Amino acid sequence: MDAAELERVRRARRGDPEAFRSIVEAYSQRLWRAAFRILGDAAAAEDAVQDAFLRAWRALDRFDERAELSTWLYRIAMNAAIDHRRERNRREPFSAALPEDFNGQPTSRSTSPDPAQDAVWRDLAGRAQETIAALPEAERTAILLRHFEGCSIAEIANALGATENAAKQAVFRAVHKLRAVLGPLMEVRRGESA
Repeated sequence: MDAAELERVRRARRGDPEAFRSIVEAYSQRLWRAAFRILGDAAAAEDAVQDAFLRAWRALDRFDERAELSTWLYRIAMNAAIDHRRERNRREPFSAALPEDFNGQPTSRSTSPDPAQDAVWRDLAGRAQETIAALPEAERTAILLRHFEGCSIAEIANALGATENAAKQAVFRAVHKLRAVLGPLMEVRRGESA
């Protein structure tokens, strides 16, 4: 962690709201994207990020200054998003709403001149989201951080609280499971379009 960020953390620990606000401003978009990947809903992702920052504020005195702030915040945000998803699943076991794409836009909007092809891609995107959501927490976190946030294996290992080897294995297992689900669908789709 660089000296300026460390100083912000220390000031926030002493109760400086401006210091904590600057942390929130620096990380809110990145944490929102990570939460959105888990929840698939823009408003729910905002709620999860707010919850994550509240948890971080309350736990700031337990933050280890030798760690990276970004990694610590990611872990808190991922846990908050997972908690929100669990709560939502308890309240809404079935949702008739169309899934959103990874930019938060409803997938019902056609971006393809071919409605059939557009439907195929919506189906595949929905299956990918379902598959990622069903992964064990470590694998889900690993694949989201690696392939959607562009994090290094070292950053993923820190976020998981694991070794780099374990982080690589989590990414590998997640990718393998996605391919197992989506690969056959891609073959069927290719066969249908031939």
